[in-house]
Amino acid sequence: MTAALPTAARWKTPLAIAVLLVLLLAVVVSGQWPELRSKLSSPPKGLLAIAPNEIDHVDIRSGADRVALRREADGWMIEGVEHAAPAELAAHVDTALKFLNVSKPSREISAAELGPESFAAFGLDPPAEVAVLEAGSAVVATVNFGAANPAVTSHYVRLGGAPTVYLMPRHVTEEWHLLLDMARRQQGKGSFATASRSADLLLSVSIAQVWAIEIVAGGKLTRFERDPKRAWFKHTGQHTHVAGSDAHVADPALAPVIDAAFRDFDATVVEAHVAPGDEAHLAQYGLALPTQIVLFYGRDSSTPLARLEFGAPADKLDRYARLAPDGAIITVAEFEPRRLNELLKVVGAGS
Repeated sequence: MTAALPTAARWKTPLAIAVLLVLLLAVVVSGQWPELRSKLSSPPKGLLAIAPNEIDHVDIRSGADRVALRREADGWMIEGVEHAAPAELAAHVDTALKFLNVSKPSREISAAELGPESFAAFGLDPPAEVAVLEAGSAVVATVNFGAANPAVTSHYVRLGGAPTVYLMPRHVTEEWHLLLDMARRQQGKGSFATASRSADLLLSVSIAQVWAIEIVAGGKLTRFERDPKRAWFKHTGQHTHVAGSDAHVADPALAPVIDAAFRDFDATVVEAHVAPGDEAHLAQYGLALPTQIVLFYGRDSSTPLARLEFGAPADKLDRYARLAPDGAIITVAEFEPRRLNELLKVVGAGS
């Protein structure tokens, strides 16, 4: 019995050392003790509070380009393309979402530091790219990506419905830019179905379908139309008549200015849903007597495709709006109606 004790001690010591080495290796690889991995969780440091694996729909836009991806049981699918997204593309979707969750802003610029021209200065009026994230058919975040900082180490980013501008590490924006580029290339290879416009967009119709726009502001109506080559012109002034024809020809200098003001409506998203558009709320949000009304018409039609009304300011960076006659009250970025006011100053308000 006494001889057995030294023998037991001899094999217990190496075993204890082996266990400690295994634990040490686990700490080196994972950064935490294995038994605590499921019990401790660090809060997200990035812009996205929701877990990336809960996002099931991603809509990315840059100018007129748009790519939508949805999460299926066996991976990500590109909307309008029959086959599943390649594994490399799916990995970039997950990485882009993860960066929004874990990447900490290097600076936060609060609403108190921002003015009416701030979004334009940061490349957010309009944003270079927009990512709309949904979970369970509900929009959980609209991420607006802007310009790079002077040192080109970070990019300015804003969440829709929030006035704060964040300075995010460059790799965050570049990952989303890469994802958009890869998805567009896959769209070019795929077999397409018809892709619908996203529900979070301000307008339910594309600006490409619009052939005339009327703006009512300050008690005056100004009408814009397209000429036979689809160039925009103000209906009175700034256009000429072709000899022997009733067709209007747009002023080549003003046509791109007008087009730039209207083109951004294609990607304008709702900042926040505020209230039902009933009579009780219209006066509360300055929509009983809108400050600005915009009517969108199809070709050769006197019936508007959409009627957009702007109300009172929600704050210095957002404004209340709604699609009449029965749309809900929402907010949009203040630069949307301001852009139209600036256009009217350039071309001259109507009668």
